[in-house]
Amino acid sequence: MKYLLVYLKGMAMGAADVVPGVSGGTIAFITGILDTLLESIRRINPTLIKVVKEQGLKGAFMHINGPFLVCVFGGILTSILTLAKLITYLLATYPIPVWSFFFGLIVISVVHMLKQVKRFSVLRLMIFAAGVFFAWGITMLNPISMEMTYLNVFIGGSIAICAMLLPGISGSFILLLLGLYTSVLGAVKSLDLVILAIFASGCVAGLLTFSHLLSALLRKYHDATLIFLTGLMLGTLGKIWPWKEVLTWRSNSKGEQVPLLEQNLSPMQFEQLTGQPAHIAWAVGALVCGILLVWGLEQFAERSGIGRED
Repeated sequence: MKYLLVYLKGMAMGAADVVPGVSGGTIAFITGILDTLLESIRRINPTLIKVVKEQGLKGAFMHINGPFLVCVFGGILTSILTLAKLITYLLATYPIPVWSFFFGLIVISVVHMLKQVKRFSVLRLMIFAAGVFFAWGITMLNPISMEMTYLNVFIGGSIAICAMLLPGISGSFILLLLGLYTSVLGAVKSLDLVILAIFASGCVAGLLTFSHLLSALLRKYHDATLIFLTGLMLGTLGKIWPWKEVLTWRSNSKGEQVPLLEQNLSPMQFEQLTGQPAHIAWAVGALVCGILLVWGLEQFAERSGIGRED
């Protein structure tokens, strides 16, 4: 039962990672598995060779919390492979409710994370502001266009996986900034095994290096790191605001026109400029659902204690 829930949390992380603007790290944090995930990955280092010699492969597998990692990454892969088409369809067909749902999820996650901080100070408020402005600055960057080479796919994977571990920074959005998002998502849909293998190799390289840094920061400077990560989450809210006007377009790998630069609008401005309904009732309902989902996960984790590893 415990590992089934971990698997489902991994699926939730994978679903979030598909969406530019939403971080799988956020889901890992609010479901209580981020610390365990980082610590388990951190144990995959050269000393593991010694563990294999002394305890065998089974002992090494248990040393890195193998069952937990298999469930998490199995859930992530399952979600990405099965939900990529569904999520892209929903974003294209019902963008306002979908983005509103994620907006509510992020807002309540910020509240949830701030509750974990034991003490506030002027310095920590400055760190929080730095996180907000850093994330906001990233979302304001203009996407570049990297060529779809094997090296660039490897680099994109190593950078994106680092972002996926951070609550607030979306790995998919990093891929979007690099100009690789549609190509990688297309490889997932078409099961291009070569591109997927190279991307996965980049992810593994980034995962094994960045997880050590983030895990060390959370151990030594827990509250300060938490406040900075919360600022990152808050700073990305502008990216997932439901009502937008497309300023410029670009052609994706299939030659289709997709948004490049957008600006946020109020619901009333959206209706006036686009002539489309703002769907405010749907947006509010979806936002409330996002808030209730995170609140429910938090309550369930607190009462059951399941999914929070020692």
